[in-house]
Amino acid sequence: MNIYIHLEISARELDSKLLLAVLAAARGHKVLISDIIGFNIGLNTGLLKPGIFHTKSVTPSKTKIFKHQKIIDKGFKITSIDEEHGLLEDDYEIFAKGRFSDESIQQASAIFCWGPKDTKNLKRLFPEHLSKIYETGSPRSDLWKNFFFNYWEIPKKIPKKPFLLVASNIGIANNIKPFFEIIKSEKKAGYYLRDPSLLKDNFVGISEDYKLIYDFLQAIKHLSKYNNGYDIVVRPHPVENIEAWKTFLEDVPNTHVIREGSISPWVKGAFAVMHNGCTTAIETIVSNKPVLTYVTFEQKYSRMLGANKVGIRVETPNELLDKANKLFNSFISDTKNNDNNITDYVSQLIYFDKNELAAEKIIKVWE
Repeated sequence: MNIYIHLEISARELDSKLLLAVLAAARGHKVLISDIIGFNIGLNTGLLKPGIFHTKSVTPSKTKIFKHQKIIDKGFKITSIDEEHGLLEDDYEIFAKGRFSDESIQQASAIFCWGPKDTKNLKRLFPEHLSKIYETGSPRSDLWKNFFFNYWEIPKKIPKKPFLLVASNIGIANNIKPFFEIIKSEKKAGYYLRDPSLLKDNFVGISEDYKLIYDFLQAIKHLSKYNNGYDIVVRPHPVENIEAWKTFLEDVPNTHVIREGSISPWVKGAFAVMHNGCTTAIETIVSNKPVLTYVTFEQKYSRMLGANKVGIRVETPNELLDKANKLFNSFISDTKNNDNNITDYVSQLIYFDKNELAAEKIIKVWE
């Protein structure tokens, strides 16, 4: 069987898609991982024989529906797991209506889900397609397990001193694209037709994002000045402008702005992770590392607020400093500083099977 795996953001997806590819190849299948440009060239020239095209979403924009139909007409089958996932939204239904439709699911042969939350909601919203919706878990979350601990090499730029990882997910105010281009792109994809409230959410949300950036900067400066001897690594989200963070923090001692490779080895190497509204908090819980959830004001429009339900919640720079120093002291003294079993909340978001990887489940559905 020919399997073509669509790769969009390498830092986010490459390792998990390599896992899928290696396991499928070990079962005798021919696998190609490619960005959409490479796949389209192979499709249009006839170099790629029909098989399964596994993509990162089935967003029901006119453009994507047209492209997927073209792929189907050439004898391919389409499967998908949504890499944006939407699991940390308070109202998953809003996310689902922006990312799925009866027409886009109809084009797919299988929709894979991260866990109980998206599976339950998609089956409720799209009852005509129950047989296509599979609760498998995600290959990305496979790699969070201790089983893969030794897979992750130590990053080349890792500080010599122990470090607190600050995982940033402030992708509207600090996006690589100007704000108007985000609006233009979402408008073209039909998001505002499917969810008219999203336009307001983006405009008000960007103001919350700017405040959050400022609060993070003040907190990082406070930690840098008064901490007990550790470094700070700020890891911007792949869609964020890393140069902005470097400019904001260029005069702050013992602070590094780095986006090398996947975030997983940085989580494994840190003594704790600080975040606000970031999927990395869920990965950190699964990896049995301490999470500091920094919430300085009531957020209403920022995305991914479900992530703030895990970890140690702190609300001021002094409180953050106190908790981080205690976690660092425990780390240095080799005292167990965390007992993060997978919480009930996390288990509702992500399906973990102790006996089989999500990647293996996906391959069996393909077969």
